[in-house]
Amino acid sequence: MRIDIGGGVRLFVDVEGPGLVPDGGLMREKPTLICMHGGPGFDHAAFKPGFSCLADIAQIVYYDHRGHGRSDERPSSEWTLDTWADDVVRLSDALGLVKPIVLGQSFGGFVAQRYIARHPGHASKVILSSTSHHMGMERKLAAFERRGGVKARELAEAFWTTPNAATWAAYWAGCRKLYNTTEPADPNSAARTLVREEILLHFVAGEKQGLQLLPGLARAQCPVLVLAGEEDPVCPPEDAREIFEALPREWASFKSFPGVGHGAWRDDPKAAYATLREFILS
Repeated sequence: MRIDIGGGVRLFVDVEGPGLVPDGGLMREKPTLICMHGGPGFDHAAFKPGFSCLADIAQIVYYDHRGHGRSDERPSSEWTLDTWADDVVRLSDALGLVKPIVLGQSFGGFVAQRYIARHPGHASKVILSSTSHHMGMERKLAAFERRGGVKARELAEAFWTTPNAATWAAYWAGCRKLYNTTEPADPNSAARTLVREEILLHFVAGEKQGLQLLPGLARAQCPVLVLAGEEDPVCPPEDAREIFEALPREWASFKSFPGVGHGAWRDDPKAAYATLREFILS
């Protein structure tokens, strides 16, 4: 379904599980987990069906960022982290959600970090998964070289320094398999993802180049869990550690997963979902 979040902007939203469940003589409210997908330019499909295993403890809200996937197309002037971060609040207001748990994966983690900076009191908890706070070019290139050799480094450098349709196509063909340490559990998962390449290239060529998200993290006012795969080349674990260290100590927790790449639940679902369940229920 498409939800109007104001100003005629409609986001595609899918909700899994009830928010209220019978509990003796009462209706007990479950926490709501808002899942923000990676990219930019991709959609929420990568969360499905895996995140269904959390539906017994949380109502799950999946959505496509403004301009992405099945959400309404929007002009490029709105393809900014500030806009996408403010949309978390707009969507929560439209759905009547108070103090959601907000999870940002990869690019969704960029959005979540800006959301912390702009709306520090809005969430009850935040999860920053396989994400970075800056471009971190040298770390990326070194990590891709470790995972795929000199050729992978060259493909990564060409795309991240000169993002266009050709360098993106070559990079994705040559480096996507290096993001993770295991084969996809579902070989059709990539085919289900809707991609808006123009958003991806716009962001990488623009806002991504000067990305600096650490300063805003000091404003956090709720528990924040930082997740990192120790073999993640595109969002290296050193970035996650710096994100953790930039958060107020009383709110921050950190979990790294050995032998795991981008999105811990892809390579070690048992450990990753156990960590998420513990944090949601804490």
